[in-house]
Amino acid sequence: MLAALACVDAVCLFDEDTPLELVRALSPDVIVKGGDYAPETVVGAAEVTERGGRVVIIPITPGHSTTATVEKLRGR
Repeated sequence: MLAALACVDAVCLFDEDTPLELVRALSPDVIVKGGDYAPETVVGAAEVTERGGRVVIIPITPGHSTTATVEKLRGR
């Protein structure tokens, strides 16, 4: 679903516990996380901001979550 959004260049899956190595390899300009994160807790934030990129925290919308969407798609 994310890959279908016009504003999304790519979606990458990773097997590590955190995406730090992926962030370092891809050098994204922006990292976007949900409102349950603080910029200082986002993995890779330092690497992105040091290169002039930014970390964007978007508000959580009550009743909507990635987990709920996945469960709905799975028919649960």
